[in-house]
Amino acid sequence: MKRPDIPRTAPPGLRIRITFGEAGMIGPGKAELLERIDRCGSIAAAGREMGMSYKRAWELVGTLNTMFGEPVVESTRGGPGGGGAVLTEAGREVLGLYRGFEREAGAAGAAYLDALVSRLRAISDEK
Repeated sequence: MKRPDIPRTAPPGLRIRITFGEAGMIGPGKAELLERIDRCGSIAAAGREMGMSYKRAWELVGTLNTMFGEPVVESTRGGPGGGGAVLTEAGREVLGLYRGFEREAGAAGAAYLDALVSRLRAISDEK
């Protein structure tokens, strides 16, 4: 049986999810949401950019805010002046620690990743 070719459209990478038992988890999706909230100044806008419902974005922020010792996002209600959201100092620290962990894990595992990539089936030019 012929194995299908594996397309290599993007360089290999890690997707790390850190679990804290019953306390919860943080992974690439929550980290990206925090980055987008920081850039957009809005939970709703950050969620829209990710193709996520307003409700889901708020649920994830709520989970993150209760997971850590201090809230990671502060929000103000909408209205005539509009609402908004910002990362707290704790939020910036949590995001920085997660991204640092990703970088360090990637660097530590680079040789293993290269070895796995070298064993991938070559892309066929046949259509």
